[in-house]
This record gives sequence, structure tokens and C-alpha cells, in this order.
Amino acid sequence: MKSGTLLATVLSVLTFSTAAADLVVGSEAPGFSLSDQGSTVRSLADYRGRWLVLYFYPKDDTPGCTTEACAFRDDFRQLTQMKVALLGISLDSVDSHRAFADKYSLPFPLLSDPGGEIASRYGALWKLGPIRLARRYTFIIDPAGQVARIYRSVDADEHSQQILDDLAALGLSND
Repeated sequence: MKSGTLLATVLSVLTFSTAAADLVVGSEAPGFSLSDQGSTVRSLADYRGRWLVLYFYPKDDTPGCTTEACAFRDDFRQLTQMKVALLGISLDSVDSHRAFADKYSLPFPLLSDPGGEIASRYGALWKLGPIRLARRYTFIIDPAGQVARIYRSVDADEHSQQILDDLAALGLSND
């Protein structure tokens, strides 16, 4: 197989959503209605009037995802003092989310996006043939439903603190 043909084959198999290019700071955040680990349906509209951190992650109970979720857990009190809501989203099932949240005492909703539709709307869907995962992307959404910050390069070890720092820079405090 010639290198050009191999490259074309790889590019045709390795696909991901291009909606990320369309979603920029100031854009209206794409709506969603998804079930959390307790089977409660959560919608973007439920958070209108308050700040929201919406983070996408690849897979429950994997090393990087556990690190990120536990850091958010450890900083959750500061987020609530800032009156900021936090939601995690992956393509895992409600049952998987329940087990993950229970295992690590996660105090925030984890939303199940099994078809990847919402991840796709946010440009966070990664596909390789039949394999589909959410990319580790985060969005801060303002009280009016506009995207205030986008993170497409996330370090799971430092991300929660980065979010707290950026929320403070946006004028939120935990007084």
C-alpha cells in the first residue's frame, strides 16, 4: 500500500466531530437533556441563571478520569461557595456512572450520553471505527447560557484548580 493511500485510509477511519471549530467563546451553549447516575434528567435550561462547569471525559473509573473527577470532588465545596454547578458527561451508561460516583463519593451529577450526540454538539466526540469516546474537554457556561471559556487541552491533575482560578478571574468568589 502506498503511503498516500495509507494516509487516506487512516484519515477516513479516524474521524471526530468538527463542531468544536464552530463553538467559540461567546457562542450559545448547545442544549441537552441527559440522565445522571440517579436517573434524574438534567437539562442545560435547569442551570439558566447560574454559572456551570460542563466537563466531558472519556471513561468512568480509568486513571485520568478518576484523577480529574476526584480533584473536582475535592474542590466541589469551593465551586458551590462560588454558586457554580458542575456536571460531568461521558458516553458511559447511567449504571456505570452510578458505580463510579459511588466508588469515589462524587457529589455532582455525571450525565450519560450513550449515543455521543451531546459530545458531538460540543465538538468533544472522538471516534475510531466503532470506538466512540468523549474527549477531555471542559466548558464554562455563563448564567445567560453563553460559553465563557473552552478547554480543549486538559491536564487531569491540574484542571480543577485551573477552573477555580479562571472562575475567580471571571469575578466569582467563594465568600
